[in-house]
Amino acid sequence: MRRGPAQLLALAALLFSLGGVPMAAADALPRLPCGVAPLPAYAEPGAPPNLRSLSGKAARTWTPPSCTGWAAMEADMIVALAGSFRHEGGIDAIAARIGAISAKKGVRYWSTTEKTWQPLVNDAFALSGPDPLQRRADFSAATIKPGQTLYYAQNDNRTMGDCVFRERVVVADHDRLMIESENVSPLKKMIITLFEPGEMQTVYFIERRAPGVWGFYSLTRVRMASSLLPTGSDASYINRSAAQFRHIAGIPTDQEPPAAR
Repeated sequence: MRRGPAQLLALAALLFSLGGVPMAAADALPRLPCGVAPLPAYAEPGAPPNLRSLSGKAARTWTPPSCTGWAAMEADMIVALAGSFRHEGGIDAIAARIGAISAKKGVRYWSTTEKTWQPLVNDAFALSGPDPLQRRADFSAATIKPGQTLYYAQNDNRTMGDCVFRERVVVADHDRLMIESENVSPLKKMIITLFEPGEMQTVYFIERRAPGVWGFYSLTRVRMASSLLPTGSDASYINRSAAQFRHIAGIPTDQEPPAAR
């Protein structure tokens, strides 16, 4: 039986909802701004950031672009966020916010568990190396240079003890920053290891889009230490990514509404 245009459109919509249109599914994958236009696209300043998340097979088979330096990994969850913010100064002021590790203690995020704004980090401090005992002063903007490796520790509100993270500055010039981050030590809750070293990764980009307008794009990739552990809702990862965006953009991190209620 021949189908009319309306029937064909309805069938295409059904196949898309079932994941049966590979081209459309491919178009839904995150695309980092590594020389190409990002997906999701940057939201305009003042608008909520655009979001995209993957789980299941889509997350396990997503291949990171070479610009990240990441190896292939069967991830459990991937969250991409793309927003914009206004900033009339140069990139050094933004780099100073990134280097101010101790200021992470003031960051808040929307907890989908408690249904309220909560501190994201209980404590945070810069390190001279991967040892959590090597405390140092916050990093200055001059430290955020290409090829630099920065270490810091933070005590997350959902994990136990100080976890060490490594940040690698890939690009840093007057119009663009690219920084790649991952956990160096395991993230634990009580006696349970949630993430082994290297299994919580984030890469983020900050670039000048127009005079006084900057774009922010982040992608977080996580893999649980055990397949028996629940991955959790993407809303939690979204809200944590949104808190980082707001912190770097100079937006109140507990400003209503949250990215994901």
